[in-house]
Amino acid sequence: MSELRRRIETGELAPGDRVPSTREITRHWGVAMATATKVLSELRREDMVRAVPGVGTVVAAPSRPVRPARPAAAAPPDGPSDAPSVQTALTLGRIVGAAVTIADTEGLAAVSMRRVAAELEVATMSLYRHVADKDDLLTRMMDGVMAEHPLPADPPEGWRDAVELAARQVWNVFRRHPWLAPALSVTRPQMVVSALPYSEWILATLHAHGLDLQSAFTAHLMLFNYARGIAVNLETEREAEAHSGLDSEEWMDTQEPALLAILRTGRFPALSRLAAAGYDFDLDALFEFGLQRLLDGLSPLLDEGSAR
Repeated sequence: MSELRRRIETGELAPGDRVPSTREITRHWGVAMATATKVLSELRREDMVRAVPGVGTVVAAPSRPVRPARPAAAAPPDGPSDAPSVQTALTLGRIVGAAVTIADTEGLAAVSMRRVAAELEVATMSLYRHVADKDDLLTRMMDGVMAEHPLPADPPEGWRDAVELAARQVWNVFRRHPWLAPALSVTRPQMVVSALPYSEWILATLHAHGLDLQSAFTAHLMLFNYARGIAVNLETEREAEAHSGLDSEEWMDTQEPALLAILRTGRFPALSRLAAAGYDFDLDALFEFGLQRLLDGLSPLLDEGSAR
Protein backbone atom coordinates (compact mmCIF):
# COMPACT_ATOMS: atom_id res chain seq x y z
CA MET A 1 0.00 0.00 0.00
CA SER A 2 2.91 2.34 0.68
CA GLU A 3 3.88 2.22 -3.00
CA LEU A 4 0.39 3.19 -4.17
CA ARG A 5 0.14 5.90 -1.53
CA ARG A 6 3.50 7.32 -2.62
CA ARG A 7 2.44 7.42 -6.25
CA ILE A 8 -0.77 9.26 -5.34
CA GLU A 9 0.90 11.72 -2.95
CA THR A 10 3.67 12.60 -5.42
CA GLY A 11 1.18 13.14 -8.24
CA GLU A 12 2.47 10.24 -10.30
CA LEU A 13 -1.16 9.10 -10.18
CA ALA A 14 -3.26 12.25 -10.62
CA PRO A 15 -6.91 12.74 -9.58
CA GLY A 16 -9.09 10.73 -11.94
CA ASP A 17 -6.34 8.30 -12.90
CA ARG A 18 -7.31 4.66 -12.55
CA VAL A 19 -5.42 2.78 -9.82
CA PRO A 20 -4.54 -0.92 -10.19
CA SER A 21 -7.44 -3.30 -9.55
CA THR A 22 -7.21 -6.02 -6.93
CA ARG A 23 -6.39 -8.49 -9.67
CA GLU A 24 -3.57 -6.27 -10.97
CA ILE A 25 -2.24 -5.75 -7.45
CA THR A 26 -2.09 -9.47 -6.79
CA ARG A 27 -0.34 -10.08 -10.10
CA HIS A 28 2.13 -7.17 -9.85
CA TRP A 29 3.07 -7.39 -6.17
CA GLY A 30 2.46 -11.09 -5.64
CA VAL A 31 0.07 -10.67 -2.71
CA ALA A 32 -3.14 -12.52 -1.86
CA MET A 33 -6.53 -11.27 -3.07
CA ALA A 34 -7.54 -10.50 0.51
CA THR A 35 -4.45 -8.30 0.92
CA ALA A 36 -5.14 -6.47 -2.33
CA THR A 37 -8.73 -5.86 -1.27
CA LYS A 38 -7.55 -4.51 2.08
CA VAL A 39 -5.12 -2.14 0.34
CA LEU A 40 -7.85 -0.52 -1.77
CA SER A 41 -10.28 -0.44 1.14
CA GLU A 42 -7.74 1.41 3.29
CA LEU A 43 -6.97 3.93 0.55
CA ARG A 44 -10.72 4.45 0.11
CA ARG A 45 -11.15 4.94 3.85
CA GLU A 46 -8.48 7.64 3.71
CA ASP A 47 -10.38 9.32 0.82
CA MET A 48 -7.39 8.85 -1.49
CA VAL A 49 -9.35 6.80 -4.03
CA ARG A 50 -12.98 6.33 -5.00
CA ALA A 51 -14.97 3.87 -7.09
CA VAL A 52 -16.45 5.00 -10.41
CA PRO A 53 -19.06 2.72 -12.05
CA GLY A 54 -17.87 1.34 -15.37
CA VAL A 55 -14.34 2.65 -14.79
CA GLY A 56 -13.03 1.13 -11.58
CA THR A 57 -11.15 2.68 -8.69
CA VAL A 58 -9.60 6.07 -9.42
CA VAL A 59 -7.59 8.63 -7.52
CA ALA A 60 -9.90 10.98 -5.65
CA ALA A 61 -9.58 14.73 -5.88
CA PRO A 62 -8.16 16.33 -2.73
CA SER A 63 -10.89 17.07 -0.24
CA ARG A 64 -11.71 20.75 -0.10
CA PRO A 65 -11.77 22.00 3.49
CA VAL A 66 -15.17 23.09 4.69
CA ARG A 67 -15.16 26.80 5.29
CA PRO A 68 -17.88 28.69 7.12
CA ALA A 69 -19.95 31.14 5.17
CA ARG A 70 -18.40 34.57 5.00
CA PRO A 71 -20.36 37.14 7.00
CA ALA A 72 -21.97 39.90 5.01
CA ALA A 73 -19.82 42.98 4.87
CA ALA A 74 -21.08 46.01 6.74
CA ALA A 75 -22.40 48.77 4.50
CA PRO A 76 -20.11 51.79 4.20
CA PRO A 77 -21.28 55.06 5.78
CA ASP A 78 -22.21 56.62 2.42
CA GLY A 79 -24.53 53.85 1.27
CA PRO A 80 -24.91 50.11 0.61
CA SER A 81 -22.21 48.21 -1.26
CA ASP A 82 -22.81 47.18 -4.86
CA ALA A 83 -20.83 43.94 -4.38
CA PRO A 84 -23.11 40.87 -4.20
CA SER A 85 -23.00 38.95 -0.93
CA VAL A 86 -22.68 35.16 -0.71
CA GLN A 87 -26.37 34.94 0.10
CA THR A 88 -27.53 36.88 -2.97
CA ALA A 89 -25.16 34.86 -5.19
CA LEU A 90 -26.73 31.62 -4.00
CA THR A 91 -29.33 30.35 -6.47
CA LEU A 92 -31.58 27.33 -6.74
CA GLY A 93 -29.71 26.25 -9.85
CA ARG A 94 -26.36 26.24 -8.04
CA ILE A 95 -27.82 24.25 -5.14
CA VAL A 96 -29.37 21.62 -7.39
CA GLY A 97 -26.26 21.45 -9.56
CA ALA A 98 -24.01 20.86 -6.56
CA ALA A 99 -26.32 18.16 -5.21
CA VAL A 100 -26.45 16.37 -8.57
CA THR A 101 -22.66 16.44 -8.85
CA ILE A 102 -22.29 14.88 -5.41
CA ALA A 103 -24.86 12.20 -6.20
CA ASP A 104 -23.27 11.45 -9.58
CA THR A 105 -19.78 11.03 -8.16
CA GLU A 106 -20.40 9.60 -4.69
CA GLY A 107 -23.96 8.29 -4.61
CA LEU A 108 -27.22 9.62 -3.27
CA ALA A 109 -26.33 8.69 0.31
CA ALA A 110 -23.60 11.34 0.24
CA VAL A 111 -26.11 14.13 -0.46
CA SER A 112 -27.16 16.12 2.59
CA MET A 113 -28.05 19.75 3.12
CA ARG A 114 -24.85 20.19 5.09
CA ARG A 115 -22.70 18.60 2.40
CA VAL A 116 -24.24 20.69 -0.37
CA ALA A 117 -23.70 23.83 1.69
CA ALA A 118 -20.07 22.87 2.23
CA GLU A 119 -19.56 22.45 -1.52
CA LEU A 120 -21.04 25.89 -2.13
CA GLU A 121 -19.18 27.39 0.85
CA VAL A 122 -22.32 28.80 2.43
CA ALA A 123 -24.14 28.28 5.69
CA THR A 124 -26.44 25.26 5.71
CA MET A 125 -29.46 27.30 6.76
CA SER A 126 -29.10 29.52 3.69
CA LEU A 127 -30.19 26.61 1.49
CA TYR A 128 -33.62 26.62 3.08
CA ARG A 129 -34.38 29.94 1.42
CA HIS A 130 -34.48 28.01 -1.87
CA VAL A 131 -35.56 24.46 -0.97
CA ALA A 132 -37.97 23.33 1.72
CA ASP A 133 -36.02 20.24 2.84
CA LYS A 134 -33.96 17.34 1.50
CA ASP A 135 -37.01 15.70 -0.12
CA ASP A 136 -37.71 18.91 -1.99
CA LEU A 137 -34.07 19.06 -3.07
CA LEU A 138 -34.21 15.47 -4.30
CA THR A 139 -37.32 16.16 -6.39
CA ARG A 140 -35.62 19.19 -7.93
CA MET A 141 -32.53 17.08 -8.66
CA MET A 142 -34.64 14.52 -10.49
CA ASP A 143 -36.50 17.24 -12.35
CA GLY A 144 -33.23 18.89 -13.35
CA VAL A 145 -31.54 15.81 -14.82
CA MET A 146 -34.68 14.78 -16.73
CA ALA A 147 -35.01 18.30 -18.14
CA GLU A 148 -31.48 18.11 -19.54
CA HIS A 149 -32.59 15.43 -22.01
CA PRO A 150 -35.83 16.54 -23.70
CA LEU A 151 -37.56 14.46 -26.32
CA PRO A 152 -37.51 15.76 -29.90
CA ALA A 153 -40.29 18.02 -31.09
CA ASP A 154 -41.33 15.65 -33.88
CA PRO A 155 -41.73 11.97 -32.95
CA PRO A 156 -41.13 9.19 -35.50
CA GLU A 157 -44.22 8.13 -37.42
CA GLY A 158 -44.23 4.47 -36.38
CA TRP A 159 -45.35 3.63 -32.85
CA ARG A 160 -42.46 1.23 -32.28
CA ASP A 161 -39.77 3.70 -33.33
CA ALA A 162 -41.36 6.38 -31.14
CA VAL A 163 -41.59 4.14 -28.08
CA GLU A 164 -38.05 2.82 -28.58
CA LEU A 165 -36.70 6.37 -28.76
CA ALA A 166 -38.37 7.41 -25.51
CA ALA A 167 -37.43 4.20 -23.67
CA ARG A 168 -33.79 4.43 -24.70
CA GLN A 169 -33.65 8.07 -23.71
CA VAL A 170 -34.94 7.22 -20.23
CA TRP A 171 -32.39 4.41 -19.99
CA ASN A 172 -29.58 6.79 -20.99
CA VAL A 173 -30.61 9.27 -18.29
CA PHE A 174 -30.51 6.44 -15.74
CA ARG A 175 -27.10 5.47 -17.08
CA ARG A 176 -25.72 9.00 -16.67
CA HIS A 177 -27.15 9.36 -13.15
CA PRO A 178 -27.00 5.99 -11.31
CA TRP A 179 -28.80 7.40 -8.24
CA LEU A 180 -31.89 8.40 -10.22
CA ALA A 181 -33.55 4.98 -10.65
CA PRO A 182 -33.64 4.05 -6.93
CA ALA A 183 -34.69 7.59 -6.03
CA LEU A 184 -37.76 7.50 -8.26
CA SER A 185 -40.90 5.84 -6.95
CA VAL A 186 -43.58 4.18 -9.05
CA THR A 187 -46.04 3.57 -6.20
CA ARG A 188 -45.60 7.08 -4.75
CA PRO A 189 -44.47 9.11 -7.74
CA GLN A 190 -42.79 12.42 -7.04
CA MET A 191 -43.87 15.52 -8.92
CA VAL A 192 -41.06 15.49 -11.48
CA VAL A 193 -42.52 17.88 -14.03
CA SER A 194 -39.85 17.30 -16.67
CA ALA A 195 -40.74 13.57 -16.71
CA LEU A 196 -44.33 14.28 -17.75
CA PRO A 197 -43.43 14.76 -21.45
CA TYR A 198 -42.18 11.16 -21.47
CA SER A 199 -45.50 9.95 -20.11
CA GLU A 200 -47.41 12.09 -22.59
CA TRP A 201 -45.24 10.84 -25.46
CA ILE A 202 -45.87 7.15 -24.76
CA LEU A 203 -49.53 7.64 -23.86
CA ALA A 204 -50.32 9.69 -26.97
CA THR A 205 -48.35 7.35 -29.25
CA LEU A 206 -50.00 4.14 -28.08
CA HIS A 207 -53.47 5.69 -27.94
CA ALA A 208 -53.08 7.02 -31.49
CA HIS A 209 -52.35 3.47 -32.64
CA GLY A 210 -55.40 1.86 -31.12
CA LEU A 211 -54.82 1.30 -27.39
CA ASP A 212 -57.35 2.75 -24.97
CA LEU A 213 -55.90 5.29 -22.54
CA GLN A 214 -56.03 2.93 -19.54
CA SER A 215 -54.10 0.21 -21.37
CA ALA A 216 -51.71 2.74 -22.89
CA PHE A 217 -50.84 4.14 -19.46
CA THR A 218 -50.35 0.63 -18.07
CA ALA A 219 -47.97 -0.09 -20.95
CA HIS A 220 -46.12 3.15 -20.18
CA LEU A 221 -45.67 2.14 -16.53
CA MET A 222 -44.50 -1.32 -17.59
CA LEU A 223 -41.84 0.09 -19.92
CA PHE A 224 -40.69 2.75 -17.47
CA ASN A 225 -40.43 0.35 -14.56
CA TYR A 226 -38.60 -2.16 -16.73
CA ALA A 227 -35.86 0.40 -17.46
CA ARG A 228 -35.85 1.54 -13.85
CA GLY A 229 -35.61 -2.03 -12.56
CA ILE A 230 -32.42 -2.72 -14.52
CA ALA A 231 -30.97 0.70 -13.74
CA VAL A 232 -31.31 0.16 -9.98
CA ASN A 233 -28.32 -2.15 -10.32
CA LEU A 234 -26.09 0.78 -11.28
CA GLU A 235 -26.21 2.39 -7.84
CA THR A 236 -26.12 -0.87 -5.89
CA GLU A 237 -23.06 -1.96 -7.90
CA ARG A 238 -21.33 1.32 -7.11
CA GLU A 239 -22.05 0.86 -3.41
CA ALA A 240 -20.87 -2.76 -3.48
CA GLU A 241 -17.65 -1.79 -5.25
CA ALA A 242 -16.98 0.99 -2.76
CA HIS A 243 -17.55 -1.40 0.14
CA SER A 244 -15.57 -4.36 -1.19
CA GLY A 245 -12.92 -2.71 -3.33
CA LEU A 246 -13.83 -5.14 -6.12
CA ASP A 247 -15.54 -4.34 -9.40
CA SER A 248 -18.18 -6.79 -10.65
CA GLU A 249 -15.72 -8.87 -12.70
CA GLU A 250 -13.26 -9.11 -9.82
CA TRP A 251 -16.05 -10.12 -7.46
CA MET A 252 -17.19 -12.83 -9.87
CA ASP A 253 -13.63 -14.16 -9.94
CA THR A 254 -13.81 -14.71 -6.18
CA GLN A 255 -17.05 -16.69 -6.61
CA GLU A 256 -15.86 -18.83 -9.51
CA PRO A 257 -14.27 -21.69 -7.48
CA ALA A 258 -17.44 -22.28 -5.47
CA LEU A 259 -19.63 -22.12 -8.58
CA LEU A 260 -17.44 -24.57 -10.51
CA ALA A 261 -17.49 -26.98 -7.59
CA ILE A 262 -21.28 -26.99 -7.67
CA LEU A 263 -21.41 -27.41 -11.44
CA ARG A 264 -19.03 -30.37 -11.30
CA THR A 265 -21.75 -32.34 -9.52
CA GLY A 266 -23.53 -32.64 -12.87
CA ARG A 267 -26.86 -31.41 -11.51
CA PHE A 268 -26.93 -28.38 -13.81
CA PRO A 269 -25.78 -29.43 -17.29
CA ALA A 270 -27.14 -26.37 -19.11
CA LEU A 271 -25.44 -23.99 -16.69
CA SER A 272 -22.25 -26.03 -16.99
CA ARG A 273 -22.24 -25.61 -20.77
CA LEU A 274 -22.89 -21.89 -20.38
CA ALA A 275 -20.05 -21.53 -17.88
CA ALA A 276 -17.70 -23.37 -20.22
CA ALA A 277 -18.63 -21.10 -23.14
CA GLY A 278 -18.61 -17.93 -21.05
CA TYR A 279 -21.25 -15.21 -20.76
CA ASP A 280 -20.65 -11.52 -21.36
CA PHE A 281 -22.92 -9.79 -18.86
CA ASP A 282 -23.79 -6.32 -20.14
CA LEU A 283 -26.61 -4.17 -18.76
CA ASP A 284 -27.07 -2.25 -22.02
CA ALA A 285 -27.50 -5.49 -23.95
CA LEU A 286 -29.85 -6.82 -21.28
CA PHE A 287 -31.96 -3.66 -21.48
CA GLU A 288 -32.16 -3.78 -25.28
CA PHE A 289 -33.08 -7.47 -25.37
CA GLY A 290 -35.90 -7.01 -22.85
CA LEU A 291 -37.16 -3.83 -24.53
CA GLN A 292 -37.59 -5.62 -27.84
CA ARG A 293 -39.46 -8.52 -26.22
CA LEU A 294 -41.81 -6.11 -24.42
CA LEU A 295 -42.55 -4.29 -27.67
CA ASP A 296 -43.11 -7.64 -29.39
CA GLY A 297 -45.74 -8.35 -26.75
CA LEU A 298 -47.46 -5.00 -27.30
CA SER A 299 -47.49 -5.33 -31.06
CA PRO A 300 -50.55 -7.62 -31.40
CA LEU A 301 -52.59 -5.32 -29.17
CA LEU A 302 -51.75 -2.31 -31.28
CA ASP A 303 -52.30 -4.13 -34.56
CA GLU A 304 -55.75 -5.24 -33.42
CA GLY A 305 -56.59 -1.77 -32.12
CA SER A 306 -55.47 -0.10 -35.32
CA ALA A 307 -57.63 -2.42 -37.41
CA ARG A 308 -60.83 -1.46 -35.63
